[in-house]
Amino acid sequence: MCGIVGYIGAEEAAPILINGLRRLEYRGYDSAGIAIGGDNVTVIKEKGRIDNLQKSVDASCPSGHWGIGHTRWATHGIPDKCNAHPHTSQNGTVTLVHNGIIENYLEIKTDLTTLGYTFKSDTDTEVIAQLFDYLYDGDAVGTMIKVSNRLEGSYAAALLVKGHEDRIFAMKKDSPLIVGRGKGENYLASDIPALLPYTKDCYIVNDNEFIELSCDDIKVYSKTGAQKKAEIKKIELSIDSAEKGGYSYFMEKEIYEQPSAVKNTVSPLIRNGKINLPFQFPENFIKNLKRIYIVACGSAYHVGMTAKYIIEDMARIPVETDIASEFRYRNPIIGKGDLCIFISQSGETADTLASLREAKNRGVFTLSVVNVMFSTIARESDGVIYTNAGAEIAVATTKAFSAQLGVSYILAAYLAHEKGLLSDAQLEAFTREISELPEKIAASLKTDEITAKLAGHISRQEHIFFIGRGIDYPLCLEGSLKLKEISYIHCEGYGAGELKHGTISLIEDGTVVAAVATDDALLGKMISNIREVRSRGAYVLAVVKEGTEGIEDIADEVIYIPSASRYLTPSLTVVPLQLLAFHATVERGCDVDKPRNLAKSVTVE
Repeated sequence: MCGIVGYIGAEEAAPILINGLRRLEYRGYDSAGIAIGGDNVTVIKEKGRIDNLQKSVDASCPSGHWGIGHTRWATHGIPDKCNAHPHTSQNGTVTLVHNGIIENYLEIKTDLTTLGYTFKSDTDTEVIAQLFDYLYDGDAVGTMIKVSNRLEGSYAAALLVKGHEDRIFAMKKDSPLIVGRGKGENYLASDIPALLPYTKDCYIVNDNEFIELSCDDIKVYSKTGAQKKAEIKKIELSIDSAEKGGYSYFMEKEIYEQPSAVKNTVSPLIRNGKINLPFQFPENFIKNLKRIYIVACGSAYHVGMTAKYIIEDMARIPVETDIASEFRYRNPIIGKGDLCIFISQSGETADTLASLREAKNRGVFTLSVVNVMFSTIARESDGVIYTNAGAEIAVATTKAFSAQLGVSYILAAYLAHEKGLLSDAQLEAFTREISELPEKIAASLKTDEITAKLAGHISRQEHIFFIGRGIDYPLCLEGSLKLKEISYIHCEGYGAGELKHGTISLIEDGTVVAAVATDDALLGKMISNIREVRSRGAYVLAVVKEGTEGIEDIADEVIYIPSASRYLTPSLTVVPLQLLAFHATVERGCDVDKPRNLAKSVTVE
């Protein structure tokens, strides 16, 4: 969840580290700090955002040509200056930053305390520093290996070690870490955006690898201490994708990037009216496929729920959707012949990655849908479809969600065609409609005006309910999540038919109910549900397709989206829900891109 950076070269390190941290602030923003190498390591850290750290750095003007930095999402210990990274060992042997969670830190801390070590923070990270200090024998890489043998949990750590000036060391397990290669300088970071201003030549660090960086060399070591070749990859991502580009907020920019993001997702997957998957299923796999499991977290889970409706209806294959944090612990009944699909924007989501590994251990064919190239989930899956949505910086996902929906449509059509349930002509017609989807998403963005107008009323509410049926239900969950996570308004999404089984007791005069009613087959049912809440005094905001009749008479406000195939409508429905959340949050004066207590990439359990 946290972000770490490192630089070694001829330039002053502090400005480069600060710039990198700003580009990683979406990963955590409870505190931040840097350590600059030299005859003595200079550590500067502050509670709160990067701006607070910038002021302290400007005041002290630390000079040095190598260093490490960290922006924190608090897990162990409150967000304050004491718990901020970097942490230095008791004897000054090592200064380090860390992303991840050390599960056995209390055990190690107890052992080190009996050996005379004292701890200044409440973090699990300081345990790594003190353990390194205790085990250090002059060999930095060898000591990292010994430290890793004692640690349980996840970590990407960057270290400055006394006696090894002009070096940065790093180690990695289950948390992302990328090394960037420059000319006479090298970098490391938790995520690609921090590296984009400086290089696109990167080495993706694997689990249980240990790194030694100098100005002109990248050395990679295995857990046995043997040196490995660093295979450099070219990252095809523009720096513009990590900039606001004239918008006031990243979320606003990313909402408006959805037409191009979806186009970039679906275009490579369609060739001459046929589906062109970038991997191959085993022979006769689809013919014998009995069940699909879709595993994800948060918004990606809502994509999975939507995909379940579409795949089951089109391909007639049973689909189970699972929250990743539950899937891995419920001893799922899966095995060879099943298909497990894992959806993750970052490709590093801890619970999703653990679920993927559980499925692979049971011989299941694994397919991942991810946005970040060369991410761990992508590399460990049997098949991968990249969404190609570009860097998504705002914590609340928008364009990545829409891109994942695009892949869902492609997969559903492919499976239906392979099962003989979709003819060549029908497949060609459906893929044509998918190809036209970006234009319809652009048309759906025209709901910006009415959602901005409604934002004043929405922003003053304490409770809002989203209701829908069928394929609209997952979109209600997504709309609810989007609004609550950035505006802090209490929101809930419900299947509209469930209202009378308890939830309707919460409806009173003025309660806002957002009713999503785009499914023609269920429109009559939804009209009845709207009447039920209206009779209890609800203020109803309806989202429907153009041409829908009978809604304006029973709803207080109506948002119209373009008409489309029932299967593809979710891509249009989600847009006004995103815009409503965005405008209401701006109206409330909350931080749109960095909501409290959240981080973009959930790389810890």
